[in-house]
Amino acid sequence: MTLPEGVTTELYPFTGKFIELSGGVKLHYLDEGSGEPVVMLHGNPSWSFYYRNLLKELRGNHRVIVPDHIGCGLSDKPGDDKYPYTLSRRVDDVEFLLDGIGVKENITLVVHDWGGMIGMSYAVRHPERIKKLVILNTGAFFLPAAKTFPFALWLCRTPLGELMIRGGNAFARAAAWVGCKRHPMNSKLRDAYVAPYNSWQNRIATLRFVQDIPLKKSEHSWDTVRDTQDNLAKLAEKPMLVCWGLKDFVFDEHFLREWRLRFPDAQVHKFDDCGHYILEDAAEEVIALIKNFLQ
Repeated sequence: MTLPEGVTTELYPFTGKFIELSGGVKLHYLDEGSGEPVVMLHGNPSWSFYYRNLLKELRGNHRVIVPDHIGCGLSDKPGDDKYPYTLSRRVDDVEFLLDGIGVKENITLVVHDWGGMIGMSYAVRHPERIKKLVILNTGAFFLPAAKTFPFALWLCRTPLGELMIRGGNAFARAAAWVGCKRHPMNSKLRDAYVAPYNSWQNRIATLRFVQDIPLKKSEHSWDTVRDTQDNLAKLAEKPMLVCWGLKDFVFDEHFLREWRLRFPDAQVHKFDDCGHYILEDAAEEVIALIKNFLQ
């Protein structure tokens, strides 16, 4: 496994594995430790790197599985002719991976950003497999009624946005700059986050994720989001930990309010001075909370 330029073995000291999905594309994942499984799903425009510190803390007592979604991190980054880049396919990918490595029970699911929509869609398919849920600045439902679709995301869905994202890596770079508020990332960390997205072709998923946000019924992933949202009650009895950076410009307090409405028994910890990348901004506190929650 060759790490992209800007990612050192000191920052990412793992030996990954690959599984071939339908269509011949290869998905990269980390699989470390033993015990009850903890599955961590990243969002856009991050990759498994986001969970590196949490993985190291948990692998002593758990089997930790952290995939890179197709088009992200160290996974293949095929063109649209070889991979659909849709929510439903990404849920299928997670299911294929976990079935393939024999992870089908007592799963603690840790989700962030798009990982929430993907992971919770998997969870409502297989609620009997899920033991606990850890929610980090994400959604698993349509845009809350009181929330306006952010202008920056709207811009990303335009031809100009495509040029900025695929030509200049604007989305990944901007996220690395603004994603942390309490502890802004240093240049080494920013470089590592954007390293896999180093060419027009390798930035395809960064754009497709934004384009796949369903804003109307005619869009491809509308039905998947609707079905997941409508079936979240299947998970109502699962223990849930929510850790939330309140300075996230997308997943803000409107989303947090929705989680609390749907899961009133969840343990909720708010971080007033932290942003989207909560595992970077409040690493020590959040990792301690997760470890305690798992015990």
